Amino acid sequence: MNPAFPAIRWAVALAFFANGVVIGAWAPQIPALMERLDLTESRLGLLILIFGLGALVAMPWCGGLIARHGSRRPLAGFAVLVPLALPAVVLAPGFASAGLVMFCFGAVIGGMDVAMNANAVAVERKLDRAIMSSSHGFWSLGGFAGAAAGGALLQSYGSFVQAIAVAAVSAAVIAAMLVWSLRDLPARSTERSSTRWPLTPLPYLLGLAALFGMIPEGAVLDWAALYLQRELGSSVAAASLAFAGFSGAMAVMRFSGDAIRNRFGAVATMRVSCLVAGFGLIGAGLSPDASLAIAFFALAGLGIANVVPIAFSAAGNQPGLAAGVGMSVATTMGYSGILVAPSAIGFIGERTGFAPIFVALALVLFALAALSRVVATADRQKVIA
Repeated sequence: MNPAFPAIRWAVALAFFANGVVIGAWAPQIPALMERLDLTESRLGLLILIFGLGALVAMPWCGGLIARHGSRRPLAGFAVLVPLALPAVVLAPGFASAGLVMFCFGAVIGGMDVAMNANAVAVERKLDRAIMSSSHGFWSLGGFAGAAAGGALLQSYGSFVQAIAVAAVSAAVIAAMLVWSLRDLPARSTERSSTRWPLTPLPYLLGLAALFGMIPEGAVLDWAALYLQRELGSSVAAASLAFAGFSGAMAVMRFSGDAIRNRFGAVATMRVSCLVAGFGLIGAGLSPDASLAIAFFALAGLGIANVVPIAFSAAGNQPGLAAGVGMSVATTMGYSGILVAPSAIGFIGERTGFAPIFVALALVLFALAALSRVVATADRQKVIA
């Protein structure tokens, strides 16, 4: 192994990649599931909501498990179930069974999400350097691979073959991850005494920071293309470039983010990231034409890329608080907003247009930049085990 990229670092990368592959491959399954079960849009929306609820139930529970056992055992427990998710969805015979499967799907994905982020924090401590941003970069890479290859497989061979192929690939990646993953120690007794949600405000401020990073990402994903089409008069093909530019810039910056954070520190990186993202969203909201808006969305992607990884690193490094508990607070708060924000943004945008929404989200990021000192513990990598 390369000393700059040791086995435990590869293991974290593989965990994020496998999780991203399954989520990416799920995206092209959605219309197929809708057609197979003859679902209306409202019923499909309910299934997606059930998926999110499963994740929100599992995340705090996983945080407690990590506090008692360390991150590796919960990571292994949730990860070995993830490859089963897509085949189970494909085999669900009706709406009720699909709802149960989607709840379990969300639970294993959400539990793995908390555990792999907590394991990334443990590896940061072991290596005494930041790795969280590039770990999320591997998730983005896995999501791209799962969506692209999974979509091609589904079109050529059908839903079941695609699900089995994705299961086989993700299982192989997870098996390699488990061989190399860091076996970190459980929380110290002074930290383990509280595995419930903490009473101090800082973990919730970090959860709010994660939320503020996830909502703009979801807004661009769900509504940027519609904004370019309806308000700036772009073609369908051009409108698709809004999120493509945003996500491509975000992936590139996530692979660069650790070096930037190691050089300048978490607080400065967070502050500049929020300012860049905010100016990008303001530019996109005020752009007179689609081409300029696409460029500004890409600028926003560069900024937003490191907001959530830094918030997660800080959440996992709270003094006197087990890493899994802090991580579960941040992930639960962050992902809970993703459940509510898309529909709320759509409701408001239908009445005001989407340009004011992107400007308003920029102001939220500017507020987070002013509060960037809350992520100072992200640089607290050396601790006594």
